[in-house]
Amino acid sequence: MGWVSLFAVLALAAGLLAVLRLPRAFWSAAGAVLLLGATGYALQGRPGLPGAKPKPQVDTIEVAPEFVALREAMWGRFTAEWQLETTADALLRQGNARGAVQVLLAGVRRYPTDPELWTALGSALVAHDGGIVSPPALNAFNRAMALAPRHPAPRFFLGLGYVQMGELSKARATWAESLALTPPSASYRRDIAERIAVLDALAQMQAGQAPPGGQ
Repeated sequence: MGWVSLFAVLALAAGLLAVLRLPRAFWSAAGAVLLLGATGYALQGRPGLPGAKPKPQVDTIEVAPEFVALREAMWGRFTAEWQLETTADALLRQGNARGAVQVLLAGVRRYPTDPELWTALGSALVAHDGGIVSPPALNAFNRAMALAPRHPAPRFFLGLGYVQMGELSKARATWAESLALTPPSASYRRDIAERIAVLDALAQMQAGQAPPGGQ
């Protein structure tokens, strides 16, 4: 019932804005906040699951299983890179983003021409820098893309970083490049295409247009 709850909240918020007769400027600001929240939920959340019970606040960093699965589908499993990435994931779940970065830095020092490790380092730096594609993170992704210019993974995870920082137009462009590099038979092609479709629908909503098929 996750989607039902999400749309109910959005509808309630819109109704409150109308009832309170707030200025148009406030509508724009509030709408931007609601769209950003919906984007994060649609692109990174798991709306099919029931709501989780409140837990004590802890300084952990979420490592979404669906993105781990996508990474493994793109790069493979049970390799030296996979072992380092798994270690970094465990450190992130403990809230130790610095430790995750250090593990992956050691990896790229040992394997400086490995695009998978440079991609993982970029993602870890995004987490370390508070969900921002900082210059060091962008440099890591660029190194990965230079080493594997025809591989979709570096661009996909760079796009995910842009989503986290709210740069949705950059995310959409980067994911489109990733999709163009993805083989038609790849198991993860649909995952990329669906996320692009969500961004397109949200962009149309933001522009005041109805999404395709929504009429």
